Amino acid sequence: MLNTTLTGSATDAPPLLIAHGLFGSARNWNVIAKRLSDRGQVISVDMRNHGESPREPVQDYAGMAEDLAEVIDSHGGKADVLGHSMGGKAAMMLALTRQGLIRKLVVADIAPVAYGHSQSHLIEAMRNVDLDKVETRRDADEAMQDTVSEPGVRAFLLQSLDVKARVWRLNLDVLEADMDKITGWPEGVAGQFDGPVLMLSGAESDYVLTDHRDRIRAHFPAARFARIPGAGHWLHADKPREFEAAIRIFLDA
Repeated sequence: MLNTTLTGSATDAPPLLIAHGLFGSARNWNVIAKRLSDRGQVISVDMRNHGESPREPVQDYAGMAEDLAEVIDSHGGKADVLGHSMGGKAAMMLALTRQGLIRKLVVADIAPVAYGHSQSHLIEAMRNVDLDKVETRRDADEAMQDTVSEPGVRAFLLQSLDVKARVWRLNLDVLEADMDKITGWPEGVAGQFDGPVLMLSGAESDYVLTDHRDRIRAHFPAARFARIPGAGHWLHADKPREFEAAIRIFLDA
């Protein structure tokens, strides 16, 4: 089963399960999980091939959805689910295949469509770091400056570096091999989730477009759309308080 971090105490209300995006981990969400735990238990997961979760041979959305289903089944069989980016696609797949497990769904800055971009260059950048020469996280940051120009992206990636063990807590081989699956969306996915859905996007991001809304509503007819001004794709990091407020309003309505 996926590695989980539990924040707060279980109540009669369904817990909130948080599924992170590509190259992330449960620890990326620690602050938001702690703040939202005042309304009930929060379950943050390391997705497969990330963090401390099992290494699997495939990174596809059917498998990721089943991983999330297993976690929910082990925590009472019902949850609110929040997924960002890759985690948002996994959460949507879960909603379409195991509708009864989800009370409310929040999808953060992603749509059920295939994207043309790849993140393989970031895998190459991580591989190019000579971990035998890394004594501190700063050493690794300096080694990545020529290939990853944005400090925020480097800082995000470096959260998955175990400096002491000198290993990346990511299955880079599988993530690279299945990059098309991760940035894509499976063909022939059918079904609907009729429950409440919030499609929450960063106003500065181009991941969720007006052109995507028909596709979204075909699967999620009750979907509501909201955008956070001044936020990009990593909206929970760009505008954490606004992000948290939007989640609270939706889940508690």
